[in-house]
Amino acid sequence: MSCHRPTDPALARRFLIVQTGTTLAHLRARHGDFPEWFRRCLRLPRAAVEVVRVDAGEALPAHGRHAGVIVTGSGAMVSERLRWSEDTAAWLRTVVDAGVPVLGVCYGHQLLAHALGGRVDYHPDGREVGTIDIERLPAAAGDALLGVAPARFLAHATHRQSVLELPPGAVALARSAHDPHHAVRYAPRAWGLQFHPEFSVAALRGYLHRAPHAAAFDCRAACCAQRGDRPAPHARRLLRRFRSIALAR
Repeated sequence: MSCHRPTDPALARRFLIVQTGTTLAHLRARHGDFPEWFRRCLRLPRAAVEVVRVDAGEALPAHGRHAGVIVTGSGAMVSERLRWSEDTAAWLRTVVDAGVPVLGVCYGHQLLAHALGGRVDYHPDGREVGTIDIERLPAAAGDALLGVAPARFLAHATHRQSVLELPPGAVALARSAHDPHHAVRYAPRAWGLQFHPEFSVAALRGYLHRAPHAAAFDCRAACCAQRGDRPAPHARRLLRRFRSIALAR
C-alpha cells in the first residue's frame, strides 16, 4: 500500500492522518469523523492535514513526505488480520525505521505493536470504557511525549482489544487499572496511546450511551465499576505535544 510520488517541500510541514475506521453515524453527523477530531485537537488548519482512508483501500504515500503520522482508532480488530490492516502494518514498519514521528491511537496503537512484533488480542477482562484514571510510569520521566504529563490524569477510553505483549524494545509509559499498556514508546519517535486524546466529552457520551455493543462488552473488573464522562484536558494536550515534536524536526 504505497504510492511513490515526488516529494513536495510544502508537505514536510503537513501531518498525515491514517484513518482506519469511522465513528458512530450519529456522532459523525454532528461532530465530523475521526480525522476532524484530531485536526481540531492539533489546532491545525485543514490545509495542514492529509487524510488517507486505508480501510477503504486508499493508498499510503512514501514515508518522509510529512512532519508526522497519526493512526486513528477503528471498529475493526487487529487480530482479524484484514488485508488493508496488514498492509498498513508493513508500511508502519518502514515509517518507524525511517524515524518519522508516529502516534498510534487505540487501533493505531495496537497496530503499531503488531507491526513491530507484539501481540494484540481481546483483553481477558472485557471492554474498558469511560473516563479512566491513567498513571504515568517511572519510564516516562524524560520521555519527549509523556514526560510532560502529570503523574496521574484522566483520559477517555473504549476498547475491547489491548496490547497483551509488547514488541522487543518497546517501553510502557502509562497504565490504567485495567490495561498496563495505555501509553507505549515503540521507538525513539514512535508512540502508541490506548486511550483517546482526540475524544471530547460529547464523543465519549456517544459511545457510552448509543453504541449498540456497549452493554455486552463492559469491563468485568472493578476498575470500571464507576464509569464517568468527565473532561480529560491533560490527555488532549498530548496531541499538541506530538505536533510540537513533529514540527521541531
